Amino acid sequence: VQLQASGGGLVQSGGSLNLSCVVSGRIWGITEMDWYRQVRGKQRELVAGITSGGNTNYADSVKGRFTISRDNDKSTVSLQMNSLKPEDTAVYYCNADRIWSASGFYSDYWGQGTLVTVSS
Repeated sequence: VQLQASGGGLVQSGGSLNLSCVVSGRIWGITEMDWYRQVRGKQRELVAGITSGGNTNYADSVKGRFTISRDNDKSTVSLQMNSLKPEDTAVYYCNADRIWSASGFYSDYWGQGTLVTVSS
């Protein structure tokens, strides 16, 4: 099982990016999936989360600007980021709370990060 995140890059303030995270492998089920971000020297923070049933939660700093979604059939989670600000600059990580797969059970599983840079 692997979590592969993509979609980061350099964008101007006010612009948009769409991050995607694919869970590869023979997946039977995934509970909550989240996006976190981390700025160097600071703690990793939760940006948005989505349950398998589609319930979402967001950090106050991104409410109204970011939208998290998932496709359970494709084992993917996405983060649409609009109206980006320089303070959104960070490495973004996807996380799966619990994964049931043909290769075993995994909990608190992380993908590699993808860098988002927002210029002013």
